[in-house]
Amino acid sequence: MQENSQTFYHILPNGIKIVHRWTPSPVAYVGVMVGAGTRDEKPEENGMAHYIEHCVFKGTAHHSARQIIHAIEGVGGEINAYTTKEETTFYAAILAEHVQLTLHLIAEMILEPSFKKEETEKERMVILDEIESYNDTPSELIYDDFENLVFAGSSLAQPILGTRKTLRHLSSKPEYAKRWMAEHYRPERMVVFCQGNVKPERLFKLAEKEFGGMSGTPRMGSTPDLTPTFLRKESYMSPITIERERAFKKHTHQVHAMLGGRAYPIGHTNQLAMFLMNNILGGGSLNSRLNLSLREAKGLVYTVESTYTPLSDTGYWCIYWACDPHDFAQSKGLVRQELDKLMTQPLSEAALRRSLEQLRGQLAISAQNQEHTALAMAKSMLYRGCAPEWQETMKRIEQTTTRQLQDVAQELLNPSSAYILTYE
Repeated sequence: MQENSQTFYHILPNGIKIVHRWTPSPVAYVGVMVGAGTRDEKPEENGMAHYIEHCVFKGTAHHSARQIIHAIEGVGGEINAYTTKEETTFYAAILAEHVQLTLHLIAEMILEPSFKKEETEKERMVILDEIESYNDTPSELIYDDFENLVFAGSSLAQPILGTRKTLRHLSSKPEYAKRWMAEHYRPERMVVFCQGNVKPERLFKLAEKEFGGMSGTPRMGSTPDLTPTFLRKESYMSPITIERERAFKKHTHQVHAMLGGRAYPIGHTNQLAMFLMNNILGGGSLNSRLNLSLREAKGLVYTVESTYTPLSDTGYWCIYWACDPHDFAQSKGLVRQELDKLMTQPLSEAALRRSLEQLRGQLAISAQNQEHTALAMAKSMLYRGCAPEWQETMKRIEQTTTRQLQDVAQELLNPSSAYILTYE
């Protein structure tokens, strides 16, 4: 991120939060993040958030799908959207001079979608193809099945795409989707975000014009309260299921495996320590402990990676790898060995400094990706009420001690609290 960037905050009278990061870039990323996703769905509604994400692109009360696409792409922009377990996000990359047009179209898609039967039926078929493609990719499908294991009994266990059965129900009547949007697309759950060479006062006025008419919970007083108001409340370590192991016969030529467990939510005291520990264990670098142990030293796997996913009130960590069936027992033992080392052998101060220096470089490089930083900024605003830049986050991470890392490892990586899922 450019050194002279600045971050500005605002809140509309109806509770919609706005975050803008000014940079000198002529390209702006602008959009809306809604705190509504798969976990807000009832079982019979599974797939609704993702279905809505698709369908709002198929036309509004004033524009057809073709007109929406031409309006953005006709000036060289790119419009996109995605759905997660907790958010649905609509955004575009556009020249800064076209921010008004872009925000207007996104607002129209969110506030006035048409849900015409002939168009939404096309999207249902597209999503069904997406489900089939997903089912044919074990390295992606295993994440869904692992979440189903770790969060069994919770709506977090539901797949984002839904199922054939639920999609048939959701698409049968447009009022189902409209009713769901009215319930969950609430101003207190929404963040308008922008990053680029746009004056903050202009963005605030545009957001007021497009979204100010939504009814919501009025804010009190003259000082904006940016504290999140809708966070889900659940103990991050609360047990939901006693099942710890699950195996599926997938008849793949490799064994795909995932091991992990519950972890800290967004904003937890140990969140950044866990982020650092995950990077040391199996983050995106070739010198991670798992990569050196399983791939470089033994040649057992092509890919091994660890992931830490904090959510609004819970979270999970996991390690994924794939190997030949006859190498599975050895690779599993080496994974467990690396976890035990973190639990029993504290990092030296020199190793901690090297890890921090590596992470600093990774964060700095990642910050050059405007799309990534804009979306991360919006998510931080949604759940934390602020959006610190990477330098501020790094300063907080640098306060992590070797003792704290070991405490985190002992709390989360214990084999007694771990789950394991395999595709055989």
